[in-house]
Amino acid sequence: MLRRLVFAFAVVANLLLVDQVVKEYAVRVLRVSGPVEWWPGVFGLNFTVNHGCAWGMFQGHVWPLAAFAVVALVLLIWRRRDIFPEGRWGAVAEVTLYAGILGNLIDRVVRGGVVDMFDYHGGFHFPVFNVADVYINIAAAILIGHGLFCSKKADGTKEKDAADGRA
Repeated sequence: MLRRLVFAFAVVANLLLVDQVVKEYAVRVLRVSGPVEWWPGVFGLNFTVNHGCAWGMFQGHVWPLAAFAVVALVLLIWRRRDIFPEGRWGAVAEVTLYAGILGNLIDRVVRGGVVDMFDYHGGFHFPVFNVADVYINIAAAILIGHGLFCSKKADGTKEKDAADGRA
């Protein structure tokens, strides 16, 4: 158990490092240079600071959103056995969700808003997002997939576990 906890902590720390390094690049380089097109007309980098949450909702409510993130983390850790499935996919969902929440929480507390930089605008303009947002979406996709494809029988045993490849 301790070994798994140390491993999970190390993975979260490394994911956070990637998130924060990319955000620091955005602050130091993109804020000065302006947008950079990687795939013209489709995808690029564009420095923004979101003082709200997803899709710009709740603008200006940085501290209530930070408090919500702390409460969410505490609840996720407390109820982790009920929320995250066993096996490697559950572990991936758990560490990516923690890293995503913590990455955006650090920004809210330290920078007063979440630094975003990935800008998709091919066909429609998707809101600018960051690495921590990608982590959160990976976790959500795993949890939704597990919920859809790994149902439990009435007695609580698994019928099919597509996420771990076992019954």
